[in-house]
Amino acid sequence: MMSLSKTAVQIVKILEKTYPEAPVTYLNYHSPFEMLIVTILSARATDAGVNKTSPTLFKKYPTPEKLAKANLNTIGQIIRPLGAFNKKAGYIIETSHLLVERFDSKVPNTMEELISFPGVSRKTANVVLSVVFGISEGIVVDTHVMRVTIRLGLSEHDMKPEKIEKDLMEILPKELWRDYARLIGAHGRLTCKSRKPNCINCTLNSLCPSAAFGE
Repeated sequence: MMSLSKTAVQIVKILEKTYPEAPVTYLNYHSPFEMLIVTILSARATDAGVNKTSPTLFKKYPTPEKLAKANLNTIGQIIRPLGAFNKKAGYIIETSHLLVERFDSKVPNTMEELISFPGVSRKTANVVLSVVFGISEGIVVDTHVMRVTIRLGLSEHDMKPEKIEKDLMEILPKELWRDYARLIGAHGRLTCKSRKPNCINCTLNSLCPSAAFGE
């Protein structure tokens, strides 16, 4: 029987062939600042929804300086479709303040600094580090990665992203952390969907203990 570590590495190798064009992120951005903000906005929202809303936000507030001075209610109305809009509006305004005051308007590139911003979880920080800086301090565990990882039997900590991340970091070599999240994310979106996984056509069929439950 293959060890979890060998299985995880094999999964990455198979998915590299299955999704050779899989992007690191599905969020649209044009600068590190925009990436940080859209990642905060993406909490409990779809990437498509954020991509539809963010152009209006950044057209009006293209820099940390301008967003830091924005009116909370005005921001809230712009991002209203994304849910929890008042809370998120407060997060991105305060984050912009901190960027200007503490970091000379530049997005920092360490986990410790990024999670000091309001609304920035470890997952959010991992996304920014991976996408903007190509740095792997951890593994991005979003809803797709969480769901597929559990189905593949690589972690038993269902709905506990930080524990799932820890499990994955223990079984995957660090050089594969970024690709695992990228490829598993694509697999979750295109094949191993939440309601109806396409197990028959899944390239991980032989490695997946949950395959028998699909259609």
